[in-house]
Amino acid sequence: MRVNRVAGRRVPLFVVPLRVVPIGMGPVVHRAGPPLLRLTCGLAVLLVLGQHLGAAPFQEGLRAVTLPAVGSAVAITVMTTVCSAWRWRVVARALGVGMPLAPAVGAYYRSQFLNSVLPGGVVGDLHRGVVHGRRAGHVGRALRAVGWERFSGQLVQAALTGIVLLALPSPVRPVLPVVLASVAGATACAALAVRRAARRGRSRLTAAARTVAGDVRHGLLAGDVWPQLMVASVLVIAGHTTTFVIAARTAGCTAPMAELVALAMLVQTAMVLPLGIGGWGLREGAAAWAFAAAGLGAATGVTVAIVYGVLSLAAVVPGAGMLLADAASRGRRAGAARSGSGAGRLPPPDEADLDRRCPTGGPPAAVG
Repeated sequence: MRVNRVAGRRVPLFVVPLRVVPIGMGPVVHRAGPPLLRLTCGLAVLLVLGQHLGAAPFQEGLRAVTLPAVGSAVAITVMTTVCSAWRWRVVARALGVGMPLAPAVGAYYRSQFLNSVLPGGVVGDLHRGVVHGRRAGHVGRALRAVGWERFSGQLVQAALTGIVLLALPSPVRPVLPVVLASVAGATACAALAVRRAARRGRSRLTAAARTVAGDVRHGLLAGDVWPQLMVASVLVIAGHTTTFVIAARTAGCTAPMAELVALAMLVQTAMVLPLGIGGWGLREGAAAWAFAAAGLGAATGVTVAIVYGVLSLAAVVPGAGMLLADAASRGRRAGAARSGSGAGRLPPPDEADLDRRCPTGGPPAAVG
């Protein structure tokens, strides 16, 4: 067996790459690992689809995009963004870090764009949580508000998806009761675990459980909070579903409306997983499976998913403009601060001034 020496010890050669990391690279590996893994998962799905279906479904999806479809997606996204910001504002106010609606809408546009172009789909949410927390004076509470806002939306999404898939024809309808029962059981077990943890000890886990229980009891489940969360979430889901149907019609899919709605709910539920960039890869894989199971063809599903992805990305481009405006504003403030700090300083004396104050030509003698 070939060996190598590491820190004075004889170590099998195949162990060295796993043990030896260059100095200073450990934190970089830990930070870059999860995003790279998510990006790799999304790319892997796209590569598998391309290998089995070819490039034609992807090319057809890109060619099918039209300006009217983009305009419709942009208009619908204005509505869904306002509703999402409303939902976030309601949760934040319940947790004591409220904000006006207009800044919330702008922050949500920024977060949607960042989520669409960066791996994981959560960087934008962290950004708006941290920025709002710094302004409100409580970053932790603001981040919790963002997390609960996203969780409440996904919870309503899951419940509405279950109802739609039970009522409308879908490829998962035969196994859906088992899936829903399993999810309900897991949710009940998690709630009981949090409740028990909140009642015992003084550990960090206990403190976290008490925080979660308090947020749910006094925040999400408050009488004036949960109805607004329900309405806002249903409107957001309706907007995303409408955009998906527009994408399907734009791609030439002639399936019945009820079937498209069920497929849209399936694809949107799959996109909740934080893999890939902006849902790319996972969305196409879910659409390929769902459309194939519905008898519409995997290639059709990929084409529809590509159109939907392009429309969704185009609809959040205003967030990029807001981020650029923020960067320009920070640059102007930094320039003004530098010029302001320099304005209060006296200019250095020139040589003629020194000669007038020092007739001998030398500098004034030090006193003391």
